Amino acid sequence: MKKLACVLALTGAFLSTEALAWGNDGHRAVGAIADKLLKGSNAEKQVAALLLPGESLESISVWADCVKGNWCGPQTPEMVTYVSANPKASVYHYTDVPFQKDHYHDNDVGTDPDDIVQTLKQAIAVLQGKTDAALNPHGFSKRQALLLITHMTGDIHQPLHVGAAFIGKDGKFVVPNKHADIDTVSIFDSRGGNNLLMNDDKVAAMGASQIPGQNKPEREGVPKALTKPFHSYWDSTTVDYAMRRISTRTPEQFAQAVIATKPDVAKNAGDPVTWPYQWADDSLVAAKLAYADVTFGPGIQQTSKKGEIYYNWNLEVPANYPVPSSAIAKTQLIKGGYNLASLLQAIFP
Repeated sequence: MKKLACVLALTGAFLSTEALAWGNDGHRAVGAIADKLLKGSNAEKQVAALLLPGESLESISVWADCVKGNWCGPQTPEMVTYVSANPKASVYHYTDVPFQKDHYHDNDVGTDPDDIVQTLKQAIAVLQGKTDAALNPHGFSKRQALLLITHMTGDIHQPLHVGAAFIGKDGKFVVPNKHADIDTVSIFDSRGGNNLLMNDDKVAAMGASQIPGQNKPEREGVPKALTKPFHSYWDSTTVDYAMRRISTRTPEQFAQAVIATKPDVAKNAGDPVTWPYQWADDSLVAAKLAYADVTFGPGIQQTSKKGEIYYNWNLEVPANYPVPSSAIAKTQLIKGGYNLASLLQAIFP
């Protein structure tokens, strides 16, 4: 137990900075797909007017994660201004609807007035030219709205950024009826799957035996994590596997390859400001698949640097998990790219 506690304490320090929603490659793949689909359209011209020279949807797709630290390089004045004006910006990237549910509803358990659905609604309204302060409480500019939409359309298609897992004291997944039920006594929050820990060596071995191609090399100077949060697996590992399965190595190659297959992506319906609800509901379907047949051990109590008590659980996944999970990731990345392009074309016909 002492060794395990040590491992768990070190895990947070060793997590790659790419443990962000979809990671760099996933977000860039969504942006690259949209870039290609918008070629020659009015939407492409309107988007270009909001971009800086040399920028594309692919290149700006990681901006909303880059503002969280210096891993993309020094913070620009634009980033500093945004962070200063948006102290709750980290909340914009996700919602925590219990994955067992079928729909996202305003004010339901796990939702937040500043969560990803609400933030996307506000950013879409800004690009539509709606100036009512009630529709844009954060005062997003049109450029900021585009930066957020490009990133968060990717985020909302990552299953664990919508479907959250809550664990009862009996060691089973449960559905809280209200937020107050999540009390760290009867119902525990797995923090978007970040507190569900997979054995990293075991995950790597599974991938090596089931997914063609080679794992990405470890980044120099970054110690290898001994455990991999389930959320991190879905952010980055599934993207790597999805790209390898179609023999692509870059977001550009992935975008070109998947567009060539002419995927059948369902059309969005109604006013574009309602589309984030449709996307969230679709991600709940994928989240149910992500959590299907996973098992976990007893909760292991931890104490944060702030003295807060929380729990981790060791997670086991089915033996063939890399195959279905990478297939889901591929589908969600494609939907993200196509939906981003469709949204911008609807806003700028």
